[in-house]
This record gives sequence, structure tokens and C-alpha cells, in this order.
Amino acid sequence: MKNQTIKPTVLVVDDELYVRESLTAYLDDIGFSVLEAKNGEAGLELFKSRRPDIVLTDLRMPVMDGFALLEAVSALDEYTPIVVVSGVGALNEAVRAMRLGAWDYLSKPIGNFEELQITLEGCLERARIRKELDRLRRHLSDGTLDDESAFSRIITASPRMRAIFLYLESVAPSRHPVLVTGETGTGKELIARAVHDLSGVSGPFVAINLAGLDDSMFSDTLFGHQRGAFTGAEQVREGFIGQAAGGTLFLDEIGDLSQASQVKLLRLLQGGEYTPLGSDKLLKSDARIISATHADLKSKMDQGIFRQDLYYRLCSHRVELPPLRDRPEDLPLLVKHFLEKAAADLNKPTPFAPAELERYLAAYRFPGNIRELESLLHDTVARSDSRILSLESIVSSIGGDLQSSGALTPPRKSCLVCPFTDKFPTLKEAENLLLAEALNLAGNNQRLAAAYLGISRQALNKRLSRGV
Repeated sequence: MKNQTIKPTVLVVDDELYVRESLTAYLDDIGFSVLEAKNGEAGLELFKSRRPDIVLTDLRMPVMDGFALLEAVSALDEYTPIVVVSGVGALNEAVRAMRLGAWDYLSKPIGNFEELQITLEGCLERARIRKELDRLRRHLSDGTLDDESAFSRIITASPRMRAIFLYLESVAPSRHPVLVTGETGTGKELIARAVHDLSGVSGPFVAINLAGLDDSMFSDTLFGHQRGAFTGAEQVREGFIGQAAGGTLFLDEIGDLSQASQVKLLRLLQGGEYTPLGSDKLLKSDARIISATHADLKSKMDQGIFRQDLYYRLCSHRVELPPLRDRPEDLPLLVKHFLEKAAADLNKPTPFAPAELERYLAAYRFPGNIRELESLLHDTVARSDSRILSLESIVSSIGGDLQSSGALTPPRKSCLVCPFTDKFPTLKEAENLLLAEALNLAGNNQRLAAAYLGISRQALNKRLSRGV
């Protein structure tokens, strides 16, 4: 598949034909798509109909001069950079143009085309950054998403997740890499797909899990190979980076990448170029890179096993997903969704969940996060033979962790413990108050109350037998 990069469009406005022709030839050669206009009026009409990425205009022209064009374009779109060209020594004209909103200016005649290229590319980068920052400020201030549907796969009522959505919607249109971190099972690939959907690209979303890939497997999988590149390479294979042309390449478990492979990925990120195995031809890639990891990359950098330059290339934009235990408001929504999904998959009616279920799940730390919750509920529905969900499999799966974990956070309610008034409680009275409060918050579920107190159920029974 041949990679195609979208060319930025520049509108050249000048009344001298030879100037337009020379600029067009050079700009086309360095990768711009060029529109031409012979005066400000024609330039304004082209701007309205074609919406170029940047405008390069002379100032002294018939019909409509560059100053009038500058004012008109700035009023239509504040994000489109305008570079003006003024005659040698016409400093007053350049100053006036800058006051009217020009982003930069060049002296006429343009003799240094390299300076022209640097100026245009610099203005385009400033425009991109300005759009991103303004979009981010707007979204964070009003709290509304332009496209709620992009996050429809993610079930949440968490304010922290909402803030992440707002940030990602703001940065998604850029082509810069995104790094998604978080514990296993927090939904990193769903976030990557949402960024892809929001980016507006026409290419596909291509995912690759890097865990367990040695350097040769990584190179072949990512870059592909030519026929005869190695023993067994009987056909040309297009790598995942080629398949993701015009779209998004999602690199999961980036923290497991070997150091040799890190160097190759860094080259791809730096220049957008790669070479298939067995080929001496450089190919260009325009795929947007999104990577994810549950590993602590900063710790790996300190240990010298993950390259700092690669890390900073990967995290132009970065989000960290909170674990399920820090999203208690999402638990009821997820339980309902996964029970319904499991019932549909197993061709069963959706079972009724007893009140104790949420208490048990809220007291569990879920090291596997949302993925673990889904598996747990699917197994429970599969084992349940009645319309009321049996908790036996859940208790057997997580009961031991409840007993041993200690320091669990019970539901937030008003606490009855030690309401010091006119009498300081004795140690026995304080213990009885703690036992009573744990049972109250656990809905008289002794296993759960014991988990809140950080003791075994047997130890709780001994204390209760002495009388509360």
C-alpha cells in the first residue's frame, strides 16, 4: 500500500505572474499544494471556497491590496496564518501589516527560499498549537464534548474519566503521538480507539501487542519484508505500519519493547521513515502512533532499560487511566452492563443482583480492573441457575482477598465510631463501637465486616460471641 501524506495548502496572492509561477514551482517541490490569485479580491474568493492552510500575500496590488485582504481573512478565520511580503525598505508597511494581524513577513523579492520554507512551516506549527490550546481551554471550561459517541464504548460516570475525555477530544485532531498508561484491564485500547475516531483520519485503526516480540519479530511485524528477505519469506509481507497508512497504529505494551527495537521505533517517530526487511528503499509513514503500557516507564528509564528519547517522543500527549477501585461511581453501571452482556452471551435471562453483591465488589481491590470484573460476572452468571444471582462463586473468588487485604474503604456514610461527648470511651467500648459500625456498613454481612476491620471472619465471630 502506498502511503499518501496530505499536503498543506498555501494561497499565493501576487499581481506579478512570474512571482506566482516561481513561488508555485518551489512550494510544490517542497510538498505544498498551491493556489494562485492575481489580486486581493480573487484571493479572498479562493480563500472562502478552498480554505487554505496558510496565505502568502503581496501588499501592493490593484483591485484589493494586501492590507484589505489581511483584514478580511483575519475576520473570517483567526487560525489561518498570513505571511505578508513587503518591498525592501518598506518597514512601515510591514509594521502596519503586523498590527492588522499578519503572523510574519518577508522582504520582496524573495531570494532565500529556504527562509520562506522555514517561515511557512513555523507559522503552520504555531497555528496547530494555538488551535489545540484554545480547544483544550474551551472544553475544560464548559465541560462539554463535541462528540459523545466517540466514547460510547466506555461506561463511566467518573469525573476523572470525564476530564480525560475532554483532554483527548482536544488533542485528537493533532497527529502527535499519544501515550496511555494505567493498570492492566483499565481500558487503554478503548481509549486509543476513541482518539482514532475523533482524529478524523480516513485510514484504519491497526493494533499490535508488543509483549513477547523479540527484535526480529518486531521488525517483521511492524515493517514487513520483501520476498527472500530470510529463509521462508516466500511472499512480500506488508507490515502493520503500512496497513495503518492514513490512520492509527496502536502499540500495546510498549514497555516490553527490547532496546534494539526501541531504536528502530525511535527512527520511525523521528523521521516518519522505515525500511521493510530485505529492502533498501525507505518508505514514508503518516500513521498516527498511540502507545499504551501498564509498566512504569520512568522507572524503566532510571534502570536504563527504556530510552529517554523514545519516551519523550511517545508522550507528546499523555493520559493515565485510574484503576477501577478509584472509580466507585462506575461499579453499579459496569455490573449492570456486564450482567446483561453475560446473560445475552449465554442465552439466559438477566439475573437479579442482590444488594450484597455491590458491597462485596466495592470492598475488593480488583487488580485486574474492569477486565477482571467482566470475567468474574460472566463466570457467576454461567454458574447461576436461578433468577437471583448466586454470590457463591464471587465469594469463593474474592473472599480470601477480602479477609487478607485489610484497610478497605467501606461505603461513605455517617460514622458512629467514638462520638466523644462528655465521656471518653474505654478500650472495650471503642472496640464494640467499631464492631457495630463495621456490621452496619456491611449490611450485617460478617465476612465483609471482617474485611473492613482487617481481621478474619473467625476472629470477628469470637469478638461477637463475647457480646457487642
